[in-house]
Amino acid sequence: MTPHVLMVDDDPVVRDHVRDYLEQHGFDVSVLDDGTELRRRVQAERPSMVVLDVMMPGKDGISALRELRNARDDIPVILLTARSDVLDRVIGLELGADDYLGKPFDPRELLARIRSILRRREPVSSDTASAPEIRPAYRFGPFEMDFGARELRRDGERIALRSGEFALLKTLVKNAMVVLTRAQLNEKMRGNGAHRDRSLDVAIWRLRRLLEIDPSEPRYVQTVWGQGYIFVPHGDPTAAGRIAARATL
Repeated sequence: MTPHVLMVDDDPVVRDHVRDYLEQHGFDVSVLDDGTELRRRVQAERPSMVVLDVMMPGKDGISALRELRNARDDIPVILLTARSDVLDRVIGLELGADDYLGKPFDPRELLARIRSILRRREPVSSDTASAPEIRPAYRFGPFEMDFGARELRRDGERIALRSGEFALLKTLVKNAMVVLTRAQLNEKMRGNGAHRDRSLDVAIWRLRRLLEIDPSEPRYVQTVWGQGYIFVPHGDPTAAGRIAARATL
């Protein structure tokens, strides 16, 4: 099937430019000029992807995204934000945006982001990192990871994880206390030749928001500066620092 993108932006020049470019690269594209009708159009058309501008008259992009997610609609969404507006990006990611792109942007980069997200949303096969797996549940801190059900629970309560987030956590758990570079994480999650994009950053950011008391001072998913990431099951906040210090000796 030809992938279908719904482009939502109040600037007709941007809408037309993006529509023309995406159509030249094999996409069907429909457009909206604000977020008021977004949920209805998504229900009627079921596009493959929504590209959603944040700053619009009528209903803005953040409100429209919130309405979609409150209705439990998990359609992929890329937010278009002002490059300097960190708050919009943070709120968008917390509401469940799949990625963001600062304006002005190169349509080639938007195309790459769209293709990357659509690849990640393809049905998983039995050998991918996010696929169900028969093995004992894994416990760390107040969390329990059920590999067969592909679920994470905190004190018995289920936490919603996307496929990419579950794949990342499973990869980290299987390599507990081992530093993994970005390239190694991408390869273990997606195989050789994995496309480099922002999805790993977004997945780590979201995972920390779910696991950590203070995401800015992570205990479980830590950064080893200059090396990569490490999963610390016992939650020692100094583990990454000690490893980085040893590397400089």
